[in-house]
Amino acid sequence: MSDPVSRIVCMSDSLAGVLAAVRNLAVAGEDGARVDQIRALEELKAAASAAQAWVTTCFVDSQRAAQRAAGVPAERAERGIAAQVGLAKRCSPHAAARFAGWAKVLTGELPQTLAALRRGEITEWRATLLARETVFLSREHRAQVDAEVAPRAERLGDRRLVAEARALAYRLDPAGFVARQRQAERDRRVTLRPVPEVMTRLTATLPMAQGVASHVALGRAADALIAAGDPRSRGQVMADLLVQRLTGQASAAGTPIEVNLVISTDTLLGDGDEPAHLDGVGPVPAPAARDLVLDTDAPVWLRRVFTAPGSGRIVALETRRRLFTAGQRRWVRLRDRYCRTPWCEAPIRHADHLLAHEHGGKTSVANAQGLCVACNHAKQAPGWRARPGPGAAIDLITPTGHRYRSHPAPPRGHQRGSPLERRAADLIWPVAA
Repeated sequence: MSDPVSRIVCMSDSLAGVLAAVRNLAVAGEDGARVDQIRALEELKAAASAAQAWVTTCFVDSQRAAQRAAGVPAERAERGIAAQVGLAKRCSPHAAARFAGWAKVLTGELPQTLAALRRGEITEWRATLLARETVFLSREHRAQVDAEVAPRAERLGDRRLVAEARALAYRLDPAGFVARQRQAERDRRVTLRPVPEVMTRLTATLPMAQGVASHVALGRAADALIAAGDPRSRGQVMADLLVQRLTGQASAAGTPIEVNLVISTDTLLGDGDEPAHLDGVGPVPAPAARDLVLDTDAPVWLRRVFTAPGSGRIVALETRRRLFTAGQRRWVRLRDRYCRTPWCEAPIRHADHLLAHEHGGKTSVANAQGLCVACNHAKQAPGWRARPGPGAAIDLITPTGHRYRSHPAPPRGHQRGSPLERRAADLIWPVAA
């Protein structure tokens, strides 16, 4: 065990005291002293980040050794380790895996950057930037960038830090820089994320030439329409053209859609104000949800899921089959909405048996949980267990014995026995097996 790690282990008992002191910090009475407190707390965060990196590296190395000794395949072991780090940090497994990789590089290959972080001279983010910009370099070249850039990092902003690290990295290994660029092109993708005001952000990560060409083409087409008298703004025209060209429709407003919308009966059939939930987007205000269903010229298909009068629950599904049916998977996705692993919140990709089928678990929605791919694979590592908790809660137990509880999102706007709920009884769809 290295000296920094030894000191961290010895300090473990005093961490509670440090936390208590920070939580009970008395704000200084003068602004000058308050600025000093802000600076001291910033340095404390940086030092804590360095310590957390050391602890994380030790944990990952120990877990890898234990998994190898148990004969666990490397890929499965890695997923289970990152998932444990994510639960401890209260972040997604994907973010945890990136943090663990950064911690390994920082503690093993960037000593000057680590020292600056421990002294509070740079932030965790700037240390991350240095690691990111040297990822393709050899250990020797990375150490050279670390030695030249890290001592000056405190005086550099994010942009200058990245520029200097990138320029030096390119001079040291131009071939590696080009290879990294080609790898980035292979990682091109399209993603969708919700943004405020019931909007979404459709993002395409493209090679530079393709991205610029696409934007220029939309801009030129928009300029031509505006010159011909189109009253929309340039941004509006470009957005509408993008939808039209992607969907093949003549009008962006007439695009046919298919959505999974979980909505209360009062909101759908009356004037209730409880938000609905749009699969893949999140909460949707009641008026916008009604507009989505009723006030559109486009054909709309709704997968309706209504609560039964008096109980507030959908009819349970039970089957002897090993695999979940399409109806069961759909219900699990609409019930859980996001991956059930705490703090993950990735889109659901798998309907997973809570109690494994080989251990007698039934293929039913009561024994199902929605998981993303990474979390489903992580729980297959030795030592992971999942058990039903109170109500629809799920208790997740990690190999170290730590227990975490997750709950599905509660039904929105449920009022037992309301007139509109009784009216909706005739509309309930039994979910077919």
